[in-house]
Amino acid sequence: MKTLHEVFIETARQKKDALAVYDRGTNQEYTYDRLLTASCIFSDRIRHSTQDSFVGILMPSSAGGIIATLAVLMAGKIPVMLNYSTGVARNCTYAREVCGFTTIISSRTLLQKLDEEPLEGMLFVEDIVKSVTSTQKVVGVIKKKFAGFFSASSKPDDTACILFTSGSEKEPKAVQLSHRNILSNIADITQCFEIRQEDVFMSLLPYFHVYGLTTNFWLPLLHGCHLVAEPNPLAYRSIVQDISAYGATVIAATPTFFMGYARQAEKDSFSTVRVAMSGGDSLSTALMKEYQERFGLTLLEGYGTTETSPVISVNTLEEHKAGSIGKPLPSVEVKIVDIDTHEECPPGKQGKILVRGDLVMKGYYNNYEETALRIHQGWYNTGDLGVLDKEGFLWHKGRLKRFVKIGAEMVSLVSVEHALSTLLPEEGACCVVDIPDRKKGARIVAAVTEVVNDKKIRRQLRHTLPAIAVPSEFVFMEELPLMASGKVNFREVQRLCRDIFQV
Repeated sequence: MKTLHEVFIETARQKKDALAVYDRGTNQEYTYDRLLTASCIFSDRIRHSTQDSFVGILMPSSAGGIIATLAVLMAGKIPVMLNYSTGVARNCTYAREVCGFTTIISSRTLLQKLDEEPLEGMLFVEDIVKSVTSTQKVVGVIKKKFAGFFSASSKPDDTACILFTSGSEKEPKAVQLSHRNILSNIADITQCFEIRQEDVFMSLLPYFHVYGLTTNFWLPLLHGCHLVAEPNPLAYRSIVQDISAYGATVIAATPTFFMGYARQAEKDSFSTVRVAMSGGDSLSTALMKEYQERFGLTLLEGYGTTETSPVISVNTLEEHKAGSIGKPLPSVEVKIVDIDTHEECPPGKQGKILVRGDLVMKGYYNNYEETALRIHQGWYNTGDLGVLDKEGFLWHKGRLKRFVKIGAEMVSLVSVEHALSTLLPEEGACCVVDIPDRKKGARIVAAVTEVVNDKKIRRQLRHTLPAIAVPSEFVFMEELPLMASGKVNFREVQRLCRDIFQV
C-alpha cells in the first residue's frame, strides 16, 4: 500500500493537464500538473521553515488548503487540521499545546474575513507565493518530474494527519489518522458509489472536519476527478448555481447544508447529481422526502466518526432503507454489544456500536488512557447506541452520553428530539438538553427555532413520550448554534439554557 501523497503524485502524473481544482474563492483553475508543481515548491519552503514534526493548517476549502496539506506531507511532516470557525486564537493555542508545534500555514484573506489577528509563527500562502523566485519555480518544475524521489518517504501506518474531535460534548481530542486509515475508507466509498474519473465533486465541507477531508479532498483528488472548492458552505445561493454550472455529480454535505441548498434550488438544480451523501448529523424524514419529491434526488445517509476516517456505514443507490444509516462498508466490521454485559446483541436489540477495520484511528495523540478506553482488541467503541436489523442495516439510536437520569429513569434526549421534530413546522429545528434541578437532579429543556404553544405541544408529546421525558421548558432561539460541520453544538445550547435559567 502506498501513502496518500504517493498516490496523488501518481495520479497527477497521469492526469497532467486535466482540471483538478476550480477554486471559487479566487476563481482560479488548477490542473493536476500545476497542483503538483505548487506542492513541490511549497514543500521546499516548509522544510526550511521548521524543524517541528507537526505543521498547522488553517485554511478554507481551496486550492491553497489542498496545496498546503500536500506540501506538508511531501516535506515529511504531519498536517494538523485547525478549526477556524470557532475562534482562531483559542483553537490554535489549544492545538499547539496538545501537539507541540509552532508553524501554522494560513491565509491573510481568511483572517481578514474572520476579523482575526495573525498569530506568531504563521506562514501566509499569499506571502509564500509572492516570495517564490524564478529559480525556485524552475527547481519546482524539475522536482515535479521526480516528485516521488524528492518527497519524504512514509509508510502506510505513519500518521497522515491530526484532526480534533468536535468538542460538542467535552474538550476536543487529537485524533491520529494514518495513510492506511484514510485510504481504506476511500477504497470502500469508491466501491459503494462507483467513483470514477469523470465525476465532478462539490468540495463544500471544511478540511479540518474529517468528513470534508476524506470525501471532499482526498477521494476526488486520488481518483483524478475535478473538484469545485467552495470556501463558504453557507453561500447557499451561489453553491446551488455552481452545482448546475459545473455539472456536479457528487455532493457530500450535512443535513443542515442540504436544507439550505433546498431553499435556493429550482426543480432541475440537481439534475446532474448522481450521488448525494448526507452525514455529520441525523437526516430527517422531511428533508429526505423534500429532495425526493422536489428534485428527484435520493439523499443517502451515512454514519461515521472522526476516529474512523470517517465513514462506518452508508446507504447506497442499490441498497437503502429510509431512517437507517445504511450497511457497514465492505471492509468494516460492526457489532452491537449489550451496555452492561458487553455480550454481542442479536439482530434487533439495541446496544453500543463497536467498529473494527483499517479505518480505525491509530489513537489519540499523547493520550494513551483515553485511547485504551475507546479501543480494545481492535474494536473501537463509538459511544453511540444502535441496532443492526436482520438485513444488515444499521440504525442509530443516539449518543450514550446524550442520556440523562431524571429521578430513577434514563431518558434519551435524542428520542425527545425526534418526537418533538415531528410536531414542528418543516423549517423548524430543535435541540434537547438537560440542566440541573434541585429536586430531580436534572430537567429537560427544548431549544426550538419556531415559537410554540408550550401547553399544546406538551400535551401532544405525552402521546409518544413518557411524562418524565416531556420537556419542562421551551426556549426560543432564532438559530441553533452549530459546529463548522453543521452539527448542533450541544454544549453551547446547554450553556445558553443554563444561563437563561441561571443554573
